[in-house]
Amino acid sequence: MTKYSLSPLSFDNLKTIPIADRGGKVRPADFGRPHARGASLIDNLPHILAADSLRAVIEAIVQARARRRRVIAGMGGHVIKCGLAPILLDLARRGYITAFAMNGSAAIHDFEIAIAGATSEDVEAVLPDGRFGSAEETGREMNTAIAEGARDGIGWGESLGRRLAAIAQPEFASYSLLHQAYAAAIPVTVHVAIGTDTPHTHPAVDAAALGQATHHDFRLFSALVAELNDGGVYLNIGSAVVMPEVFLKAVSSVRNLGYPLAGFTTANFDFLQHYRPTQNVVKRPHANAGGHGYAITGHHEIMIPLLAAALVERDR
Repeated sequence: MTKYSLSPLSFDNLKTIPIADRGGKVRPADFGRPHARGASLIDNLPHILAADSLRAVIEAIVQARARRRRVIAGMGGHVIKCGLAPILLDLARRGYITAFAMNGSAAIHDFEIAIAGATSEDVEAVLPDGRFGSAEETGREMNTAIAEGARDGIGWGESLGRRLAAIAQPEFASYSLLHQAYAAAIPVTVHVAIGTDTPHTHPAVDAAALGQATHHDFRLFSALVAELNDGGVYLNIGSAVVMPEVFLKAVSSVRNLGYPLAGFTTANFDFLQHYRPTQNVVKRPHANAGGHGYAITGHHEIMIPLLAAALVERDR
């Protein structure tokens, strides 16, 4: 016999309803289909939750290209380290991406691929004796590029691309987003916080040039963001802090200057949905402005090729 003074509720008189009256949000028509050779993987996905979000992002990019609207791919360093530069560049050549923006980490990894064919050091192995981030060629060449670019009135992205046009190893140049985008005159902006990136500790660093060149790129990025109005697309891929903050400030600055900025699409691609991308990319830009924001969760090395494959299929 129980020691409790409270008795369980009786459900004898609980009211029920027919399932036909209740309805349901999921029906067989929404289910996925088994894949068949030659079929579209995207078309076979269920029409449920994130699968429909991915379809919406794909359709927004397709429509942006058709209407000649701006499509910007912002990214963090892991995107480059996952080997996605050739895929992103192919989308740019097809007109599905019209500009790139990256944090300092992405620029470093891409630059090293171009000059050495390797990047991403073993931090745990070299941090104890202070060798982390001390690669001579990376620090010297990037800082030289930025100082010369600041002198000539251009930003980080264009400066690094211009430098790589002169020093990139021929066998690796095609794998570099900075190099290939510069050759094709596709805008690339780089956004850094002083002290976050290894070239900032190199003896050749020119702090004034760093700030001048990245501020130039922020203003250029803002001009790109202004062109998202009425049908453009902004993709934030793998940047949890820097790019979401830069994007939101650009959105506000553009509107403050009187440019119309509404009715565009944003999407955050990451393997975790962090606070800043959720707020600054997916939600806040669309408050009282229309448009849509989507959160797509998954590993970059899987989700970005999947997105690209769906867009290439649309070319057919």
